Amino acid sequence: MKHTLRQVARSGKFMAGFIIFVAILLIVIIYPLLVPDPPLQIIAQGTFFPPGIYVNTYDSINAPTTYTLHLDDAAAKRVASKLSQENRTEMKNWLVAAGLPADEIDTADTEQLLNQWGSHYDPRLQIPGMTLAKSRAYQRLNASIQGLLSTEGAIIASRAADTGALQAGREVKQTDYVNIREVANVRFLPLGTDNFGRDVLTELVRATGVSLQIGLVAGIIATLIGLTLGLAAGYIGGLLDDFTMFITNLFTVIPTFVLLILISFSIGQDKRGAFTIATVIGLTAWPWTARSVRAQVISLRNRDHVNLSKLSGHSIPHIILNDILPYVASYVVMAFILQISSGILQEAGLAILGLGPRTTEVPTLGLMMNWAMIYQAHILEKWWAYLPVLMTIALITFSMNLMNTGLDQVFNPALRD
Repeated sequence: MKHTLRQVARSGKFMAGFIIFVAILLIVIIYPLLVPDPPLQIIAQGTFFPPGIYVNTYDSINAPTTYTLHLDDAAAKRVASKLSQENRTEMKNWLVAAGLPADEIDTADTEQLLNQWGSHYDPRLQIPGMTLAKSRAYQRLNASIQGLLSTEGAIIASRAADTGALQAGREVKQTDYVNIREVANVRFLPLGTDNFGRDVLTELVRATGVSLQIGLVAGIIATLIGLTLGLAAGYIGGLLDDFTMFITNLFTVIPTFVLLILISFSIGQDKRGAFTIATVIGLTAWPWTARSVRAQVISLRNRDHVNLSKLSGHSIPHIILNDILPYVASYVVMAFILQISSGILQEAGLAILGLGPRTTEVPTLGLMMNWAMIYQAHILEKWWAYLPVLMTIALITFSMNLMNTGLDQVFNPALRD
C-alpha cells in the first residue's frame, strides 16, 4: 500500500490535478465562512452590474473627511469615462442627420463636439427614419453629458424644517476625493452581478459546492451499482450474467442524456432537488462501469489464487470481496473519479435545458448557465455572468481527468515508463 501511494505521489499529472481540485475544495469551504450571505439573496435592483468596487453614493457625499486632489489628467479621464468613442460616433450621426455637415464635426475634439451638440440637439426634433427607442437613447446620452466640461461643483440642497423650502447646503467640488475606507457600505464585486443583481462570486462558490455534491452522490451511486453488478455477473456467470448484460445493453442502447431528460421532466419542477437530480444521474450512469468491471472479473475468476480459494471452501461473497475486488480496486477508483466529473457535466446539461434542480433553493453551475442564457448575457456581452462558470466547470473536469490519467499510468503496466 505504501509503495502504491509513493508511486501515485510521484505521478506529475495526478499531483497537478489533485492540487487544482484541492484548491477548488478549499475555496468552496473557506469562502462561505468569510462571506456567509445567502447566495440567492438579491443585493441590487439592476442587472448585470460589471465587476468593480461599489460605494454608497449618499455615504460618499457625507463622508467625514474629503481631500482636494489637483490631478492633471483628472478632467480628461472624467470626460473619457462619460464620453466614449461609441458615444462620440452616435453624436456625430445625430448631428449629420439634423443637417450639420459631416466635415465640420471632429469627434476627437471633445470641446467642439460638445458645443455643437449643445447648440443643435433638440429632443423634440423629429428626424426621419429614427425609431422611438433610438430617440430615447439619444435623450439618455444627452442627460449623461450635461455639464461635462463645466468646472463648477454640485450643490447639495436640503429642505428647511420650518418652511419646507429648498436651501443650499454643502458644495461638492470636482476636485474633492473621498478615501474609500471612510465610506460605509462598500461592496467589492470582483465578478459583478448576474441577471437578478446577485453577487456572481458568492453564487459561483456556492454553486460549485452544490455541483460537487451532486457529482459525488451521482458518482457513488453509479459506481456502487456498476461495481456490484459487474462483480456478480462476471464471477457467477450463467443466467445472472445474461440478465445483467441484457439490462446493461438496454441502458447502453438508449442515449443516457435522453433518458435523463425524460426522467427529469417526469419528476416535475417542484420535486427536483439537488439530491434527486444526483440520484437520477447515478441511476443512469452505471452501465459502462458494470461492463468494464465484468470484463476484468472474467479474466480473474480462473486465476490460481481464486481456484485455491474455491477449493478451500470459501463462499462466493468471500471470494469476490477478498480475492477479486482488490485486483479491480484501482480501476474502480478511476471509474469513480470519472463518474463524479460526468455527473457534474450531466447536471449542467440538464440545468441549461431547464430540467435541473429547483431554482428557489440552491444554485448550481448548470443553473447559473441557464440564467445567463435565458437573459442573453452572451448576446449582451456580459461575460462575467457565464465565463467564470465555464472556467470552473472546465477546471473541475480538467483536474479530475488529470488525476485519472495519472492513476492510469501508475496502475496500467502498458503505460508505465
